[in-house]
Amino acid sequence: MFRTQYDSDISIYSPEGRLYQIEYAMQAVAQGSTALGLKSKTHAVVVTLMRSSDELSSHQRKIFKVDGHMGIAISGLTADARVLLKFMRNETLHHKFVYGSDLPTGEVVSSLAMKSQRNTQRWGRRPYGVGLLVIGYDGDKTHLYQTSPSGNCFSYYAQAIGSRSQSARTYLEKNFKEFPELGLEELVLHGVKALKESSGKETLTKLNVGIAVVGKEQKFEILKPNKVQSYLDQILQTEGEIEIENENENEKDEEAETLELKLD
Repeated sequence: MFRTQYDSDISIYSPEGRLYQIEYAMQAVAQGSTALGLKSKTHAVVVTLMRSSDELSSHQRKIFKVDGHMGIAISGLTADARVLLKFMRNETLHHKFVYGSDLPTGEVVSSLAMKSQRNTQRWGRRPYGVGLLVIGYDGDKTHLYQTSPSGNCFSYYAQAIGSRSQSARTYLEKNFKEFPELGLEELVLHGVKALKESSGKETLTKLNVGIAVVGKEQKFEILKPNKVQSYLDQILQTEGEIEIENENENEKDEEAETLELKLD
C-alpha cells in the first residue's frame, strides 16, 4: 500500500468511499502470525503459531484467558490486543458482580465491536491493529467469533486469520462439516493439522504452538507444552503411517508393471 492524500486521518473518505487507515489496520492483522479456531457441539478450540523476535527471546503469547468460559486468540499488534483484553475482562467482571452469572459470549463480542467501531469515526484516534478469535461456552452452546479493526464481527464454524492463513482456511473448509460431531481430541488434532498447512517450512514444536480449549464441563484452559507435544506426536505418527502405505502401494504398482512386461 502507498500513502495517499486521503489517509492522513481516520475520518477522511477517499473518492472511492474507502477509509485507508482501516485498510492499513487490517493489513497489520493479515501480517500477524497465524491463529485459527474451530468448534463442535460440545467444545471450541483455538490454535496459534507463536513467534520470537530473535533467538534469545521467548515466544510471544497469542492466546489469553478472558473468563472461565471464554478466551481469545490474536493476530496483529499484541499491545492493542492487551487493551481490548482488559476491556473484555472488565465487562465480564462487571456482569458477574451485578447479575451473579457469566456474561454471554455474544454480548461481550458485540460490545467489543462497538468499541472498535468508535475508533473509525472519531478524529485523533486510530483503529486497533489486531484481529481476535473469541471462543466461549454458555447456554449449552459453543461459540466462535471473529472481530476486525473495522468493527465488524462474525460467527463461524471455523476460521483462520493472519499470515498464510488461506492454507489453513482451505483445510477447514474441506473438513468443517464433520466438526460438530467430533470430540475434543479429534477437534484439537484438526486444528493442529490446519495450522501445519499454513506453517510452510517452519517446524511446529511445543514452544511455538499454542492451544486452548473450552466447552461442556471444560473451563477455558491453555494447554501445557507437554500436552501440545502429544498432539504434534500423534500427527507425525499419522503422517508416517500414510507415507508407509503410499510406499507400499508404489511398490505394488511397480511389481505389477514388471510382471506385465515379462508376460508381454
